Amino acid sequence: MQAKTVRWTGVIAVATALVVGVVALGLAVSTTTSPASTSVSVRCAGSAPKLTVQGTGNASATPDILTVTVDIAVTDPNAQASLVDDNTKASAVTAVLEHGGVAPKDVQTSNVSIQPQYSLAGKIDGYQMTNTITAQLRHFATAGSVLDAVATAAGNAARIDSLTFSIEDPRAIEDTARTDAVHQAVSHARSMAQAAGQRLGPVCSLTDQSTPDFGVAEPFNAASAASAAPQASVPLQPGTQQESAQITLVYALEQPPART
Repeated sequence: MQAKTVRWTGVIAVATALVVGVVALGLAVSTTTSPASTSVSVRCAGSAPKLTVQGTGNASATPDILTVTVDIAVTDPNAQASLVDDNTKASAVTAVLEHGGVAPKDVQTSNVSIQPQYSLAGKIDGYQMTNTITAQLRHFATAGSVLDAVATAAGNAARIDSLTFSIEDPRAIEDTARTDAVHQAVSHARSMAQAAGQRLGPVCSLTDQSTPDFGVAEPFNAASAASAAPQASVPLQPGTQQESAQITLVYALEQPPART
C-alpha cells in the first residue's frame, strides 16, 4: 500500500512540474512578443507621424470565354401562338449553339415575358413574347461561324445584343495586378520618406480598393452578319484583357538614427 502511494506521489509531482513549465513558457512568449506589438501600436497611433501612399498595378492576359447575349422577340395574334412561336425560334438558336460545340451547361435562358400589344383604339391586337439566351463560347476558332448561324437561325426575331470577352478564372491575373500595385506603393513610400529625411516604420494598414473587370464588350451588327455570304464568318479577335488594382498603404514614420 505504501509503494502505491509513493508511485502516485511521483506522478503528481511530474505533472505539476509540466504544468508549471508550460505556464512559464507561455509567460516567456507573452513577455517576448508583447513589447513588439505594443511598439507597433504606439508608432501607428493617431498622433504619430505617418505616410499614406497609393499604388496602381496592371496585368494582362488572353481571354478564354466569349459570352454571347441573344434577344428573341415575337408578336402573334394570341398568347398561345406567341408562346409556340417564341419556343420554336429559341429552340432553333439553342440547336445552332449546341451544334457549334457549346455545352448545354453554358447556355441559359432568362428574362422571359409575355405582354399584350394594344392598338390605337386601346384594344389588344396581339401578344409579344420575349426572352434572352446567354451562351458562353470557348472555341474561338469556330465562334465566328456559330454567330453567323445564330443571326440567321431565328430570322428577324433574334438579335445578338452583345459579345463580351472575359477570363473564366481571373484570380491569377488579379493577384498579379495587386502585387504590382503594392510594389509601386512601397517604391513611392521609400522615395518620399527619404526625400523628407525620414525612415519608414512598420506598416499600419494596407487597403485593397480594386474593382473587378467584368470583361470587354464588343459591338456586333447582326444585320450585316445575316446578309453576309454563307462562307463568311464574323471576324473575332480576343486580344488581351487588362486587369487593374489599386491599394492604399499607410506607414509609420520614424526619425533616422543620428550620425556619429
